[in-house]
Amino acid sequence: MKLHYRLASALGVLSVALLLPSCQSSRQDADGDNGVPRRSVVNRGEFDDAVGPGRDFFQYVNGKWFKAHPIPADQTSWGVDYVLHDRVQNDLKTIAEELQADPAAADDRQKVRDFYATAMDEGEIQKAGITPLRPELDQIAAIKTAEDLVRVVASMHQGGAGPLFGSNVSQDEKKSDTYALHLCQGGTVLPERSYYVDDDEHSTHIRREYLAHMSRIFRLLGDDQPAADARARTVLALETRLAQAQMNSVELRDVEKQYNRMNRIDLAKLVPSFNWDTYFQLLNVANANEMIVAQPAFMKRLEEMLLQVSMEDWRTYLRWHLLCEAAPYLSDPFADENFNFFGRLLGGAEKIKPRWKRAIATINSDIGEALGRLYVEKHFSPEAKRRVSLLVDNLLAAYAERIRTRDWMSPATKEKALVKLHAIGRKLGYPDKWRDYSALKIVRDSYLRNTLRARQFESRRQFARLGGPVDRGEWGMTPPTINAYYDPAMNEICFPAAILQPPYFDAAADDALNYGGIGSIIGHELTHGFDDQGCKFDAAGNMINWWTDQDKARFDERTKLLVKQFSACVAVEDVHINGELTLGENIADLGGVAISFEAFKRATAGKEVPQIDGFTGAQRFFLSYAICWRDIDRDELLKNRVRTDEHAPPHFRVLVPLSNFRPFYDAFGVKPGDPMYRPEPDRAEVW
Repeated sequence: MKLHYRLASALGVLSVALLLPSCQSSRQDADGDNGVPRRSVVNRGEFDDAVGPGRDFFQYVNGKWFKAHPIPADQTSWGVDYVLHDRVQNDLKTIAEELQADPAAADDRQKVRDFYATAMDEGEIQKAGITPLRPELDQIAAIKTAEDLVRVVASMHQGGAGPLFGSNVSQDEKKSDTYALHLCQGGTVLPERSYYVDDDEHSTHIRREYLAHMSRIFRLLGDDQPAADARARTVLALETRLAQAQMNSVELRDVEKQYNRMNRIDLAKLVPSFNWDTYFQLLNVANANEMIVAQPAFMKRLEEMLLQVSMEDWRTYLRWHLLCEAAPYLSDPFADENFNFFGRLLGGAEKIKPRWKRAIATINSDIGEALGRLYVEKHFSPEAKRRVSLLVDNLLAAYAERIRTRDWMSPATKEKALVKLHAIGRKLGYPDKWRDYSALKIVRDSYLRNTLRARQFESRRQFARLGGPVDRGEWGMTPPTINAYYDPAMNEICFPAAILQPPYFDAAADDALNYGGIGSIIGHELTHGFDDQGCKFDAAGNMINWWTDQDKARFDERTKLLVKQFSACVAVEDVHINGELTLGENIADLGGVAISFEAFKRATAGKEVPQIDGFTGAQRFFLSYAICWRDIDRDELLKNRVRTDEHAPPHFRVLVPLSNFRPFYDAFGVKPGDPMYRPEPDRAEVW
C-alpha cells in the first residue's frame, strides 16, 4: 500500500544542490503563517515549452530537466527522489564518519559506528572472501535428514534468506488488535512467477542469464564448471516448480483470498513432511496454535516436493539461497556478480554504487531506527512536523466533504466511510518511542556477520510479538526513508522525516506548491484506505465488509474505467501497463490529487492567490504535482516493474490522473483535440 516504487531498487545520486537552487525562484507570493512570505519553487527554465501542457504535461514540466540530468551510470532510475536521496545519504554518511572519530560512542551510536566501519573495511572484506559465511555453509553441507532441513530453513529465515516459503508475525487482518503467524508462498529469487513460467522472449532470456549467474556464483564458491552448471539447473528446476504454484502479481492484491485461518493440526495435514513443531520452536513461536496460510495451494506443492526432492538437491538449493542473500556483503567477486545480474541485467545500471552508499543503505535497512534517531536530531525541524500536520487536517476536512458529496454512495455507507476517515492515525517525522537495540551485538569482526546478527535480532523481535498486544506506535519505515505509506490494518498514514523536504514539502514555500506536492501524497495515502483493497478494512483495521452491495457494485464499476485507461498505456516498447495490477495505486493517485486540490482551495479561501512567474495558484499546484513525479527509469527496469510493481511508471501517474480532472483543464486551457483531453463521459472519478 505504499506510495512509491522508486526506492525498491538501490539508489544513488548527485548532490541535492543540483536541484534546489535551480528550482527556487527569488519571487515570493502572498504572506504565509505569521506574515512570512512563501517562496515559489517553480523554474520555467526546466519546462519544455515545445510540448505544451495540453499535449503531455509530464514532458512539458520535466522535459528539459531530464535532458540536463541523464540517468547516472550507477543508477537504474533518476529524478527528484534520487537527488533528494543523495542529500539524505550524504547526511547519513557524515553522521557515520563523524562517529568513527568517537571512541567513546555508546549504545546506538556505537552500533552505527562499528557497522559502518566493517562495511567500509574493504581490505578485510576482500581478505576474508567466503570465510564469514562458512558456519552457514557447513550447516547446509551437514543436512542429511528431513529434520536437519527444517532446522536449516528456520535458521536461514531468521537471517533474512527466504527458502521454501515465507513466514512472519504481523497483525491479524480480521482481529487487528492481535498478532498472527502468517505463512506464505516464497522460495524463489526472480522478481515474479512469470519469469519462471512464461515463454516470451524476455522471460526466456532472463532465465538463461539467471542460470549463467548462478553458475558463476557456484564457481566462485569453488565448484568446477560442470558441477556449477548442473547445480544451477537444479536450482532453476526447483524454483520453477515452486513458482508454478504461486499466485501471480494481480492475484496477490486480493487480500481476502489470502486469509485462510488454520490450526496446528490442519497445517500438519497440509504439509506433513515438514516438522512444524521444530520450526516453530526454533522461531520461538511454539505457542502458535493457529496461523493464517496465504496460499494453501502453494503449500501443497511444497509438500509434493518435500516427498520427491533428494537431500542433495535441497542442499544445492539452500546453498544458492544463502549465497544470493549474502553476496552483496562478501568480497568483490561475489558483490560484483550479484550486481551484474540484479543491478545491470534486471535494472539496467551500468556500474555498481560506491561502497559507502551501499553501506549506508544496509545500515538504514538493518538498524534504521538507530541511524534515523541520529538523523532526526540533526536534520528534522519541529516546524516542518507542525505544518505537515496542519496539511493533514485540511486534507481530512476536504476528504470528508468529498465523501458527503459522492452521489453514488448511500447515506449508510457514507457514515461508515466518515468514521473510518476520522479514525486514520498519523505518523509524521519519527516514532514517539525509538526501537531498543540494546540486545543487538554489533562489533568490528565482519560486515556480513553484522548484517546477519541485525537480521536475526529483527526476526526475533518480530516473532516475539505473537501473543502480545499490537504495538500501534511501531513504524514500518525508518525516518531517513523518502517514501510514505498507508497501513490498512493500523488504519494509519506514515510520512518519514526524509520525505518532508523540498520538492515535496517546504515550510517556506507557496501553499500551491505544498498542496500540489506533499498534499497530493497525503491525499494518495488517505485514499489507500478507500481503494479496491483498502476499502475492505474498517475503521479499526479489521478486514470486514462495511459496504452495501449496491454501493460496492457502483464503486467497482467506476474503477473499471481506470483499469481500461491504464491498460491502454504503453510503458516501454510494446509492453502495456497492467491496469489490474496497478489499480489500487491508480485509485490513490486520482483521489490524492482531487482531495489535495480541494484542500488547497479550502486553505486559500478568501485569500488573494497572486500569479508568480506568470502562473496562477491552480497552475502552480499542478506544476508541483508533476515535478514531484519527476522520475524516469531505464527500459530494463521498466520491463521488470510492469510485471511486478503495483505502481504505474511516473510519466503515467501524471498524465492519466490529470486527464481525468476538470480543474486541470481549466487551469491550463486544455481543450478538445489536445492529447490530454478526454470527453467528459470518458473521465474516471472515484473519490
